[in-house]
Amino acid sequence: MLDALRSFIVQDVGIDLGTANTVVFVEGKGIVIQEPSYVAKHTVTGDVIAIGGEAKKMQGKAPKNISVIRPLRDGVIADFDAAEAMLQYYIQQVSSKHPLSFLSKPRVIIGIPSGVTDVERRAVQSAAISAGAGKAYLIEEPMAAAIGAGLKVDEPEGRMVVDIGGGTTEIAVISLGGIVLNRSLRIAGDELDEAVIMHVRTKHNVLIGEATAEQTKIAIGSAYPFENKKQVQHVVRGRDIGTGLPKSIKVSSEQLREALTPIVQHIITAIMETIEETPPELVADIVKHGLVLAGGTSQLRGLEQRISEEVKIPVWTTKEPHLAVVRGCGAVLASESLMKKVKIAGGYR
Repeated sequence: MLDALRSFIVQDVGIDLGTANTVVFVEGKGIVIQEPSYVAKHTVTGDVIAIGGEAKKMQGKAPKNISVIRPLRDGVIADFDAAEAMLQYYIQQVSSKHPLSFLSKPRVIIGIPSGVTDVERRAVQSAAISAGAGKAYLIEEPMAAAIGAGLKVDEPEGRMVVDIGGGTTEIAVISLGGIVLNRSLRIAGDELDEAVIMHVRTKHNVLIGEATAEQTKIAIGSAYPFENKKQVQHVVRGRDIGTGLPKSIKVSSEQLREALTPIVQHIITAIMETIEETPPELVADIVKHGLVLAGGTSQLRGLEQRISEEVKIPVWTTKEPHLAVVRGCGAVLASESLMKKVKIAGGYR
């Protein structure tokens, strides 16, 4: 009776607090917010000027009195005040749409990298509580991604998931509702962007920003040769380092793939090392079911083929991989039995 009354008064919230993007799931409504993880603040007063997409538009274009911040770096909170402001903004957005939200605060479940420290875990929970959550639960991202991908994580079978986001790559072998083995690499989409910036700088003597690098990566970035070895070119605009003047250049898909290869290879090596440490019975299950890719960066062209070719097992990408973690958070919120089975850091208040 009390649970039914509570669900009528307040709707619980699942949050994928990502380095690149924050996605919010509301019980009974689904995914309601998808915004870049950016906050713009006034450097003198400290007032928050913009959050999310509006703040990201200011990146690299703001005057000196406005600071554009990414509250998370490598999957953990780098600026506590900015992270708290961002969480508060999104939780209040969700709560304000419920007529009886003032009577109770929502439970919030947040996906976090598996490699974070206890101090970093407490920082995330504290930020959520300060932002208006009644209780804050934490779930490791690879587990949430596996659940969001529809894997039956509570069965006595080995499943392997690789969640490649903006700040971290999470590699995990899961069985019986727990993580048997895991690796958390602070190498992911951001490092690919940095590789694009470095390539354009060293090969073309042109300086570009993070936004341009990300656009270039999305446009022609790949981990495997295009079909029929087709070459695609993309126009990149930046500043000539020598003259200081604007300059446009053409970057080919083959050149960019060579620049991205060291980052991709680092991830593949970590996957292979994880498999080498996995018990044989679980490896047999992984070969049977395949390795599952999730996270926004898993959408890099040809990544499936590249990993499958090197690791020698089937690889498939879940539907809408950038939403897998938050879908998993939502599934756990909807099932008390699943919450009990899956390892959750619980109820900090």
